[in-house]
Amino acid sequence: MIDIKFLRENPEAVKENIKKKFQDDKLPLVDEVIELDAKSRATQQEADDIRSNRNKISKEIGALMAQGKKEEAEALKAKVAANAERLATLEADETELSEKIRKIMLTIPNIIDPSVPIGKDDTENVEITRYGDPVVPDFEIPYHTEIMERFNGIDMDAAGRVAGNGFYYLMGDIARLHSAVLAYARDFMIDRGFKYCIPPFMIRSAVVDGVMSFAEMDAMMYKIEGEDLYLIGTSEHSMIGKFIDQLIPEEQLPQTLTSYSPCFRKEKGAHGIEERGVYRIHQFEKQEMIVVCKPEESPMWFDKLWQNTVDLFRSMDIPVRTIECCSGDLADLKVKSYDVEAWSPRQQKYFEVGSCSNLGDAQARRLRIKIKGENGEKYFAHTLNNTVVAPPRMLIAFLENNLRADGSVAIPEVLRPYMGGKEVLIPEK
Repeated sequence: MIDIKFLRENPEAVKENIKKKFQDDKLPLVDEVIELDAKSRATQQEADDIRSNRNKISKEIGALMAQGKKEEAEALKAKVAANAERLATLEADETELSEKIRKIMLTIPNIIDPSVPIGKDDTENVEITRYGDPVVPDFEIPYHTEIMERFNGIDMDAAGRVAGNGFYYLMGDIARLHSAVLAYARDFMIDRGFKYCIPPFMIRSAVVDGVMSFAEMDAMMYKIEGEDLYLIGTSEHSMIGKFIDQLIPEEQLPQTLTSYSPCFRKEKGAHGIEERGVYRIHQFEKQEMIVVCKPEESPMWFDKLWQNTVDLFRSMDIPVRTIECCSGDLADLKVKSYDVEAWSPRQQKYFEVGSCSNLGDAQARRLRIKIKGENGEKYFAHTLNNTVVAPPRMLIAFLENNLRADGSVAIPEVLRPYMGGKEVLIPEK
C-alpha cells in the first residue's frame, strides 16, 4: 500500500506505475481515491472545528446562566445539541470514507523500482546471471517420483487415499534427505548471522491483509472455519506479522530472521505435466529468511538475500540462475523481485526453486511497523523475504543433478553430517 500523501501529490506517477504493470483497469481508482480523500479531509476538518468549539460554547453557557440570561443560554444549548447531532453524522462519514479509501488503496500496486524491466508477464522476465555449469548426462534421467520410488521413498497413492491429490508420504532415505536439507539450510543461515525462529503456523486475518493482496490470499490461503485464522502459505507471513503494531528503535535494526515452517496452499488452477509429482502440492516444508530494516538499507539486503540462496544451492553443486521478474509479473506489494531457478538435467532447462522480494514499506504501512529514529522521528520500516530452500522442489533438483548412471545418488559433502555420514544412496529397486 502506497502513501496516500504521495498519491495525492503525484497522481500521474501512480497512474504511470499502474500502466507499467499492465493494470489499466485500475487507472480510474486514482481519481476516485483523490476525490474520496478530499471529502474525508473536509469532513475531518468540520468535525475538528465542532469539537474545538464545544468547550468554548459550554463556557459561554455557564457564564450566561451565572448572569441570569437563561434564554440566551438555552439557545446555545440547542446549538450544542445540533452540533452533537452533526458531529455524530460526520464521525460516521469519516469512518465510511476511511474504509472506502483503505479498500481502494489496498488494490493500487506499489511503486516499482526504476530498475525493474517492463513486461506483461513471466515470459518477459530477464535472466541476470548463471552460476555453475549445467550438465546433461549421457544416460536417461527418470521423472523425480520414479527416482524416489526406486528408493521406496514416496507413496502418493496412500496419500491420495488419506488426504486426496496434492499430498505425499516421504519415507526412508528420501524422507531423511528431505530433513537433512532443511537442517543444513537452517545452519547455513544461522552461520550467516540470521536468528533461527519457528513461527505460528496460523495467522489472523489482520496479518493476512497486511502481508498480501486479496487476490493472492484467495488463490493461496486455507481458512479455518469458524475462527479468525488462516493456515500460512509461507512462513514470511507470520514472520513479518511478528512486528505488527511495533515501534522498533533504530539501534535494534536490522532484524534478520530465518524460519522453518510447514506451508499450506490451495494451488488453484490447472498446471502442466511438469507440475505433477511433488512440484506443486498442498503441503510442504520450507526454510525462509526475512529482513526488517531501514529504508535506505533494503536494496543492499535484497542483494544479500538472493545471493544466500544461490550460495546454498552451489554448495550442493546444483547449477542455478537468477531471473528478474518484470513489472507485469510482480505482485502488487513488491518493489523488486528475483527468482532463483535450479537446473533440471531431465528437462534440460531451469525451474523456480525460490523467490526473493523487496516490498519497500508496503507491508509495514499495512501492519503499522514503524522505526523510531535517534531524534525521535518515526517512519515506516522496509521488509524483505526470500526462500532459503523448499525441499519438495529442491529434492527434484537434488536428485536429478546427483543421480548416477547406476541409479545411485551422490550425497554432497555438506549434507553428509546430516545423513549419518552417508556418501551415496543406493536404490532398493
